[in-house]
Amino acid sequence: MTPSASDNQPHGLRFNPHVAALPPYHAGMNVAVARGISGQHDIARLASNENPEGCSPMVMTALASAAYEPWRYADPACTALRAALAQKLGCEARQLVIGNGSEELIAAIARAVLVPGSRVLTVVPSFGLHEIEPLAAGAEVVKVAMTPALGFDLDGLERELALAPHVAFLSSPWNPVGPALDSSALQRVIKAVKPGTLLVLDEAYFEFADPGAPDGIEVLRASGVSHVVLRTFSKAYGLAGLRVGYAVCSHPEIARVLSAAKTPFNVNAAAQAAALAALADEAWMHASVGRLRLERARVAQALCALGLRVAPSQTNFLFFDAGKDSGGVADTLLRQAGIIVKAWREPGYERFIRATIGSPAENDRLIAALAQIHQADPVAA
Repeated sequence: MTPSASDNQPHGLRFNPHVAALPPYHAGMNVAVARGISGQHDIARLASNENPEGCSPMVMTALASAAYEPWRYADPACTALRAALAQKLGCEARQLVIGNGSEELIAAIARAVLVPGSRVLTVVPSFGLHEIEPLAAGAEVVKVAMTPALGFDLDGLERELALAPHVAFLSSPWNPVGPALDSSALQRVIKAVKPGTLLVLDEAYFEFADPGAPDGIEVLRASGVSHVVLRTFSKAYGLAGLRVGYAVCSHPEIARVLSAAKTPFNVNAAAQAAALAALADEAWMHASVGRLRLERARVAQALCALGLRVAPSQTNFLFFDAGKDSGGVADTLLRQAGIIVKAWREPGYERFIRATIGSPAENDRLIAALAQIHQADPVAA
C-alpha cells in the first residue's frame, strides 16, 4: 500500500511548531559515508575542525585507568572539573557550568532566557546553533552580515545592540569565518550592550587566536555586562568525541539557572576524566596549537596563490570563496581526492567553503586538489 501525504504526520499528534520548523544542523560528513561515496579508504577529514594530532597521551592514560568506572554514574555537578577550571581561570566554581559540549550550553541559554517573541542577535555566516536554539524557543533571530572584507560589521552590531536584544551570540574567533575581535573591537561591542541583554561570547577557538588577542573572560569580568563566555575541550584539546564544554558566567545566578536548564548527568565520566587529564597537560595543547598555527598560515598563503579569497583566520580552519558553487567543489574534492570539507549553504554564501587545518600531508592533498580544480575550471570573478 502506497503511503499518502498524511502518513508523514503521525495521527493526532501536535508538534511544537517552533521545533518542527527548525532548519537542520549540517554536521561534517561521517567518514564511513565519505568512503562509500568516494570509493576511497584514506579520507582526509577536513570538515569538523578536529585536532589532527589527537589529544594528550595523559588523556588516553586516564581513560585506561582503573579510576575510570564506566558502570558508575558520573558526578552530575562535575565538581573536580569545575574546581580545576576555577583555579585555571581565576573565577569561582559556582560561576561555571559544564556541558555535553558547548552546544548543550547554547541550548541551555536559550531555554533559560528566551520565551516566544524574544529577540536574539547573531552574525552571518553563523554557527548554526546560535540560530537554531533560539528559534526552538520561539525567538526572533536578527543576523548582521559580515563585511565585504570578510570581517565583523561593528557598526551593524552596535546598531542592533542598541535595540537591547534579549541575547546576543557572538563568536570570537568567529566560526565559520575565522577572524577574532581585537581589544578595541571587543570594547566597542561591550559598550554597546544595554541592560537586559545577555552577551554570549563563544570562544570555542580561543586557544588558536594569535598571541595578544583579548581574553574574553578577563575583559568581560571588569565590564559590568551580564555575560556568558563559552569554551570547549573539543578543538585545541582534541576531545571532540567526548563532548565537554563549559560556560563562565558573570554571576552565580546565571550559572544556577543554566544548570537548571540542562539535564542531570549530562557530562559522562569518561569526558570528565579526559578533561581533567587534558588540563593537567596543557603543554601538549600549546605545542599542538603552535604547529597548527604555522600550518594555517602556510595553507592560507597557498590558497591565496591559487587566486582564492581567504578570510583572515585565528582558528584551526580557513573560510574561503571557491569562486563557484561550493557544493560542487566539495563533491569533487570528495570523489576525486577523498577529502571532506564543509560547503557553506547559508543564503548569500553558497560559494564559500570551510576547511579544517589538518596534518601537513592532508593539507598538501587539499592544496593540490584545489589547484587541479582551478586549472580545469578557473575561479569565477
